Amino acid sequence: MPYGTVQADTGLTNPITTLSLRKMKAEGIKFVTVALYDAPMAAMARKCGVEVVLIGDSLGMTVLGYDSTIPVTMEQMIYHVEAVKRGNNKSLIMGDLPFMTYATPEQAMENATRIMQAGAQMVKIEGGAWLAPTVQMLSERGIPVCAHLGLTPQSVNKLGGFRVQGRSEEQANQILADAQALDEAGADLLVLECVPSELARRITESVSMPTIGIGAGQHTDAQVLVINDILGLTEQPPKFSKNFLVEAEDIPGAMRKYVSDVKNGVFPDQEHTFG
Repeated sequence: MPYGTVQADTGLTNPITTLSLRKMKAEGIKFVTVALYDAPMAAMARKCGVEVVLIGDSLGMTVLGYDSTIPVTMEQMIYHVEAVKRGNNKSLIMGDLPFMTYATPEQAMENATRIMQAGAQMVKIEGGAWLAPTVQMLSERGIPVCAHLGLTPQSVNKLGGFRVQGRSEEQANQILADAQALDEAGADLLVLECVPSELARRITESVSMPTIGIGAGQHTDAQVLVINDILGLTEQPPKFSKNFLVEAEDIPGAMRKYVSDVKNGVFPDQEHTFG
């Protein structure tokens, strides 16, 4: 995809929508996602040009002190979605549905409704083709969905830890098939976490929805990092993360650097990518 030099020192002037993101994918323009949890950081994201803000259940580990995302509740997610929405009315606001809150389509509808009424404009759920009926149901009823494949943190106990997914041909083909099934079901975005760069490229080229990578190389349509990683607040940062505060004078500068590096194809580089 072509890159032009992009300056990240002007904020968003128009609200970002699902159509905005599909247009960016079609034009080969990278967009930026940040996972954050409060109004001040949300306001800063808007000022720095972050197109998508994710209130992730990662808050369980980054804010609440849990050792995984599994203990996070709907009430905690709603609290933080409301806070983020108060700080940002331009980025597309996406909220995670926590562990076991979408095990059935009926559960998904009930809990997605709660997240949307709290201020989210899209919900994110983890899982493969088994979620296609849920995605279709939500989409048909006006609830945009971001799917999540690869390393799915809510399944950490089943996966045997936080491990790269899709390295074998069989596993890679399964993730690709899952992505295509979710795309056909009406998903609007797809997060690919901790998968080989080449697999992320194959998926990105084979689906109509934009893809967002985290530990998935440069070939996705967007990147996402947790604000704690961007600011060097993570005690043991994952391989795919980078402390942008080291290269910046202050916190807003770190976020602007992250935005600029993603849009200009500088981040992620090989150091932050899995083969």
